[in-house]
Amino acid sequence: MKTIIEPFRIKVVEPIRMTTGGERERILRDAGFNPFLIHADDVLIDLLTDSGTGAMSSLQWSGVMRGDESYAGARSWFALEAKVRELTGFEHILPTHQGRASERILFELLGGPGKVVPNNNHFDTTRANVEHSGAQAVDLVIEEGRHPRSRHPFKGNMDLARLEALLEAEGTKAGSREGAERGARRSDEGTKTRNDEHNAAAAPRLRARVPLVMCTITNNSGGGQPVSLENLRGVRALCDRYGVPFFLDACRFAENAYFIKLREPGQQNRSVREIVREIFDLADGATISAKKDGLVNIGGLLLIRDKELMRRADELLILTEGYVTYGGLAGRDLEAMAQGFEEVVHEDYLQYRIRSTAYLGEKLLAAGIQIVEPPGGHAIYIDAAAFCPHIPPAQFPGQALVCGLYRHAGIRAVEIGSVMFGGPGRPPPAMELVRLAIPRRVYTQSHIDYVVEAIIELYGQRDRLRGLEIIEQPPTLRHFTARFREL
Repeated sequence: MKTIIEPFRIKVVEPIRMTTGGERERILRDAGFNPFLIHADDVLIDLLTDSGTGAMSSLQWSGVMRGDESYAGARSWFALEAKVRELTGFEHILPTHQGRASERILFELLGGPGKVVPNNNHFDTTRANVEHSGAQAVDLVIEEGRHPRSRHPFKGNMDLARLEALLEAEGTKAGSREGAERGARRSDEGTKTRNDEHNAAAAPRLRARVPLVMCTITNNSGGGQPVSLENLRGVRALCDRYGVPFFLDACRFAENAYFIKLREPGQQNRSVREIVREIFDLADGATISAKKDGLVNIGGLLLIRDKELMRRADELLILTEGYVTYGGLAGRDLEAMAQGFEEVVHEDYLQYRIRSTAYLGEKLLAAGIQIVEPPGGHAIYIDAAAFCPHIPPAQFPGQALVCGLYRHAGIRAVEIGSVMFGGPGRPPPAMELVRLAIPRRVYTQSHIDYVVEAIIELYGQRDRLRGLEIIEQPPTLRHFTARFREL
């Protein structure tokens, strides 16, 4: 059949408070024209983020009741550990309260002044944690990933030529021999060899200024675009050649794997589980916010193969998050995560998830509203520069669109452009976007139809949208708390 239905029934509902245009005008002004500062009760449709905003399943809620709250060695931890090992093949797993906690630990250990961390695109907290350590975050997405109208199937891909040039310039050939030997052993002996070789921590590595290479799947900053398996293999090969560890920012690993199954030649007959496993087999470590593809409201993971690095991460986790079998989480959270990591690789769920996001994007494109094409996995990204051509980047067209959308229809979205990634001393971002992030298993098609209608109506009045200027801002991650004034 042509119609793809939600692969679930609704058991509990939460009422939405309707607001008037006059109320929303007052609320927006009181919030300093920043949707992050609006109370959630004053939002009709909340598309600010897909992080931790999804609905859990009945099995996840039953897991909450089973949660073992023992301080150390809780059975809920061992349930989560077993599921993550099954999915990823990683032996060394640390729980954290969310993805940015994993990032903080990782970059406190591997970052530092003078270091350079390449990625396809760093998202906001990843970049902030890299820079907080004193290191430099460098984005190396392919050129097609910088243009909303490009229909490249894997616009999240790393530009391998630019990555190689960076490793050549910042790394050292003296450290590449071990990487080449590691790559040869991996080809001959498989994943088990990778775990064994990383436990032999005595071999020194000359990594110069590049302590690791990261790749974000899917690429959140660039429109929720996937990374191909071929590209991930290419990154792995370069990391082996130069003796540099390869880490994933794997918040949306299942969505990325499903795109690979749909779009990459030779992958159609493989299961999502098989593709997920190969993705993780290519990596030396990963940070994961379980608030995305873990299908939970709180939680994260840090995966590391290197035994010595894991030991140091254990020590830092105990110091700042909690013991290594709970990592700042309750046992009930661990149980819900274990079940969520099972459900997220179910292909009927992923078909519904990816198709329902595409539905929103296709409706907007049909109305002449430019988005990042093709539609991403977790969100639709409106090209704010095209939507508001009369507002220059210095006056934040994305933020103007976000404010207009709330003012017109009570819909909360987020700017991904000069507010989020701009600022003193920073180069201008490649795109001015507004992200409509769709919470998992929360909204029905009628909710999305309301969003489509509201955006189309606003598009007809777009010349009324006004630019903004910042009147208050913190030194980092300014988009969360900055306040604005309309011009």
